[in-house]
Amino acid sequence: MTEISRDSLGDAIYRRVCQDLVRGKLRPNQKITIRSLAETLGTSSTPVRDAVQRLLRDNALEQRTVRDVRVPMLSVEQYLEVSYIRAELESLAAAHTASLATQKDIARLERLVSRNVEAIDSERWALANELNQQFHFALAEISGMPMLVDVLGRLWLRMGPLLADYYSTGVRDMTKHHHEIVTACLNRDCDAARAAMRLDIETAREGIVGYINTLKPT
Repeated sequence: MTEISRDSLGDAIYRRVCQDLVRGKLRPNQKITIRSLAETLGTSSTPVRDAVQRLLRDNALEQRTVRDVRVPMLSVEQYLEVSYIRAELESLAAAHTASLATQKDIARLERLVSRNVEAIDSERWALANELNQQFHFALAEISGMPMLVDVLGRLWLRMGPLLADYYSTGVRDMTKHHHEIVTACLNRDCDAARAAMRLDIETAREGIVGYINTLKPT
């Protein structure tokens, strides 16, 4: 029973750190220590160490020295690769969602967009970024393709910290194409949903590449 409990705790910690990466609560180049994570989570170091090892295997964290584990800073090339893959997969998810979404699903998407706009207007950038991520994941979940959700989750592990950093600079246009996607879902217009999601990802590239280029290499 002790071993089962330890494994369950390790899984829970792994999921928590994954969530923090996806939502940008951990930022690029942030140093991660077993002790600080254990203190934050109120647990012992052993399950935290196991979770960190899993995240290193996922390339969601990187080990620079024996005692230096950090959130990776994506290069322009790495960011563009993830962005190109996201554009293909998330536009597919949006198209499927437009064909499947119920009124309840669409209401969920509308609430997320509305709350995101409110967060942007009040300059609550951490909340705005979290709601942006929730909108993208909600589309994938509604699409009815669980394997796609899993793949996108792994991509957002790499992308989340960078997006949070970028949007915290005061970028206000993160919901522009989200409105179009919701309208496409209302109209059962799969092609429009696909095109709007592709634009949502593609139009952000120039700004994000410019932001990466302002960061100091480490």
